[in-house]
Amino acid sequence: MVSGLSEAVLPKAVILAAGVGKRLGEPGPGQHKMPKAMLNFDGKTLLARHIGILRGLGISDISVVIGFAAGEMREALSALDQGPPISIVFNPDYRDGSVVSLWAARAVLRSGTSVVLMDADVLYDARLMIRLIYSPNADCLLLDREIEPGDEPVKVCIRDGGIVDFRKRPSEPHDWHGESVGFFRFSSAAAEELADRAEAYVATGRRMMEYEEPIRDMIMASAADRFGFEDISGLPWTEIDFPEDVVRARVLLPKLVP
Repeated sequence: MVSGLSEAVLPKAVILAAGVGKRLGEPGPGQHKMPKAMLNFDGKTLLARHIGILRGLGISDISVVIGFAAGEMREALSALDQGPPISIVFNPDYRDGSVVSLWAARAVLRSGTSVVLMDADVLYDARLMIRLIYSPNADCLLLDREIEPGDEPVKVCIRDGGIVDFRKRPSEPHDWHGESVGFFRFSSAAAEELADRAEAYVATGRRMMEYEEPIRDMIMASAADRFGFEDISGLPWTEIDFPEDVVRARVLLPKLVP
């Protein structure tokens, strides 16, 4: 465990890893399509890297939402036995929007503790997670000012030092924006509210939406200073959506600090 982190204040962690990863394309001849969390970099899957970083920070209460290739995911998680058991949350409707995976983890979000919520398709330096855990902001997003142009990145929009929008195509005026890493820390109250909002999306037929939408709703309905952010510009990380992202990740790998 990193010195200074108390077991009493450590959050639980939820990793969203249920998706199919359509944009990565089909595997080559003789290969079996696997979730992005099972992508292997230098002998270690993204999933194993997430678990290793979280455990290294002392976070032992980890839940992974699975769906596509659930059997292989269960086997991979059972093999990570060098620590406390990992909770598995199965989302049978994984072909719907990721808001359904968020809703599937509602029991964790409503457990009365702070929660770290993570995308599974990110290769990153452990210092990003340290910044998130150590942030003085009870409700916190990570952003990177080095953002690619276009509509693909989810943007964290800042005005007068506060977050005013959170979307691929933001509508609120803002001073500047950065790319969301896809990692969040929520206080117990915010985590419970997020569960309620995700449940409302599912109950009202908005199952095809992405999990970022109820987070945006929370931001838009709150005072600008409720949600803080940590600027991690300069630290190595990449989200993996397309085949070229896999190439970028392999180039990035030697830059990661364990």
